[in-house]
Amino acid sequence: MTLSNAQYDHLMRTYEKRQLDNEHRLRKNYETACLHIPELVRLDDAISSCSIEQAKLLLEGDNSALDKLREKISRLSAQKKNLLTAGGFPEDYLEPHYFCPDCKDTGYIGTDKCHCFKKAIVDLLYTQSNLQEVLKKENFSTFSLRFYSGNHIDPVTGRSALDAAKTALTACHEFVDTFSNEFRNILLFGSTGVGKTFLSHCIAKEVMDASYSVLYFSSSELFDFLGRNTFGKNDARDNDPSDDICDCDLLIIDDLGTEFFNRFTASQLFVCLNERILRKKSTIISTNLTLEDIENIYSARIFSRISSSYTVLHLIGDDIRIQKKLLDLGGTKDVTP
Repeated sequence: MTLSNAQYDHLMRTYEKRQLDNEHRLRKNYETACLHIPELVRLDDAISSCSIEQAKLLLEGDNSALDKLREKISRLSAQKKNLLTAGGFPEDYLEPHYFCPDCKDTGYIGTDKCHCFKKAIVDLLYTQSNLQEVLKKENFSTFSLRFYSGNHIDPVTGRSALDAAKTALTACHEFVDTFSNEFRNILLFGSTGVGKTFLSHCIAKEVMDASYSVLYFSSSELFDFLGRNTFGKNDARDNDPSDDICDCDLLIIDDLGTEFFNRFTASQLFVCLNERILRKKSTIISTNLTLEDIENIYSARIFSRISSSYTVLHLIGDDIRIQKKLLDLGGTKDVTP
């Protein structure tokens, strides 16, 4: 799983705050309890002395004396709990209460990331991906082939819309299944409403659930972002926002070709795609443009990068949004693409 330094620091600050809050709560609780039960101070001093003696015996290897000392500490601790409950306090009033008892709010169990830390990574990646809400509705479990007709034939390839969708779905599953150990990119192209964006969302959810970072941009959002942030410079500035575009595990560029096109967008697209290929960071592009359009609008070198480094998937068929509206008018609801 890949986190930037800033992302990692953000998560660790959360864990540090939990530990500090816990320590503060314990100090306040101890002060309050001792005001009502002064005997607690004597018991704590006795437990501390026994603990020091226990450590000495442990180093000396005196197991028989060590067992007796452990029993004494256990009795003193039980007396302490009895005093607390007799004074009207919970018996665990002076014990730490952890958000995650397994790692004791450190984020780690030994040298391994705790399950709570792994979940925090996924939650953070979802929040920063721009896809948090849409992926609840658009994922592999809600994708359906029912909207792709076996009778809708591509005159160029002779393949049906259903066959093309099955091929694309298989390729998307393979992309996810091999994401951790194979470098792949995907270009999804076809007419409006045939499920290109939906499939990219399916992939995004699986990749983020595996704790990899994903950034999603429509093409207009991406080039607007690049226009506001220096990209491809050699000044090696720290925390350059555009570094995330180069370094995220998966970048999704949706609706390529809908942006305002000029020489800047063409050059920046090349830098972005080329840099990610060099770093072996995966990219998914969806577009209504044909392959010929991409070469003519952008450049031969951009087309060369895509044709040589991307799995090209062509989806055809009728606009699924229109099909869904017709189903809704007929009283049938469906959340699939």
